[in-house]
Amino acid sequence: MSQPIPLDLARLRRTCSECSLRALCLPAGVDADDLRRLESVVQRRKPYPRGSVLFRVGDPLGSVYVASEGSYKTVVVNPAGEEHVLGFHLPGELFGLDAVGSGRHRCEAVALSDAYVCELPFAHLAEIASRLPSLQHQLLRIIGQSADLDHDHVDVLSRRQAGERIALFLLSISERLRRIGRPADEFQLPMSRDEIARYLGLALETVSRGFTRLQDDGMIEVRGRRIVILDRHALQAMADGCLGGDLPPQRRQNQPG
Repeated sequence: MSQPIPLDLARLRRTCSECSLRALCLPAGVDADDLRRLESVVQRRKPYPRGSVLFRVGDPLGSVYVASEGSYKTVVVNPAGEEHVLGFHLPGELFGLDAVGSGRHRCEAVALSDAYVCELPFAHLAEIASRLPSLQHQLLRIIGQSADLDHDHVDVLSRRQAGERIALFLLSISERLRRIGRPADEFQLPMSRDEIARYLGLALETVSRGFTRLQDDGMIEVRGRRIVILDRHALQAMADGCLGGDLPPQRRQNQPG
């Protein structure tokens, strides 16, 4: 069981104006009065320990969320009790939008690590955005990025070869980290191999072998959850299906033609 995170008052008092992720959430040029108006509705919740649930299937839409620190996964559980991972949400990325259409959440959000979350009450956010065209534009951009992530997931699942799925997944995480100002060529994965397998629609053993093969081919270096991208061009070629998804290059060369 996760140990409770000590309450850090300094973090809870942090305002949007001091947040390192401000540029991701707020439009450029927002003035001080508009910023104060937005800060007045943002609820800074207590820290969420790893494994805690932020919202569950069927919960009514109350807020949308941004993790200021830590990461989340959104999942559904089928009648057999099997968990399917729908998405991973990194710091600065808006999530909870699955409830906007029906008014109720269709999945649950679980903390992958100890996390701090900004909660934006949806009704207040919509009201403020209607009076701040720049914020409204920014929200539409962020919602569009969320739709892009859903499309990326479909793209990953459409790949027939396991190696292609894994390579595309690593490149996607790398690009998303670059977007939030984090190192894109060396990073710590917040999710486990099993969670990656449930996201990619693969067996855990297949994912583990896939990481090993990418490392053997010199595309990445793996140190537990830490990934170093050594050859981005080759990794992209693998993701595009140009190298063969399940056989490393040197093995393919020995195959009968």
